[in-house]
Amino acid sequence: MDTQALAQRFNEVLADLGLECLGVEFNPSQGQSTLRIYVDLLDKSGADGERREVGIEDCESASRELSAMLDVEDPIPGHYVLEVSSPGIDRPLFTAAQFAKVDGQEVKVLLRAPLEGRRRLRGKLASVEGEHIVLEAEGKTFEFDHALVESARVVPDWVALGYAPQPKPGGKASGKK
Repeated sequence: MDTQALAQRFNEVLADLGLECLGVEFNPSQGQSTLRIYVDLLDKSGADGERREVGIEDCESASRELSAMLDVEDPIPGHYVLEVSSPGIDRPLFTAAQFAKVDGQEVKVLLRAPLEGRRRLRGKLASVEGEHIVLEAEGKTFEFDHALVESARVVPDWVALGYAPQPKPGGKASGKK
């Protein structure tokens, strides 16, 4: 199954809802397969000028529209469960353009083939130029084309999000002794 072609088709359906398809994951299994579609807002500015994120209502609307389209076009054989999800704070990265949007942030990457003996990398995204990605991890620089990426996600900055204690200047995060 060509998930990129499916994602493009989903974008045609989602545009009318003010949404875009970030990517598609298909997890086949003998019992019941899962088709997971990640959606985001085309315009993140709300009516009050505040930044808006994907809400449950957006996912429900997308699910209804995509389900109807999938029922008619039937591009996936067999039975599967449709899940529509927001990207969340550990946003998956499906394209080089999505990598470019999070330049400078920490990411986890699973490669299709080993690079310097490693398939799993976690580090700071140093740069993205076209399809070429540069990642700084464990004191090394790893360079690869997006075609080598099997899956990738942003690593949330828990301190910046307010879910972890702020580190003290010149020291480690405070904690109980």
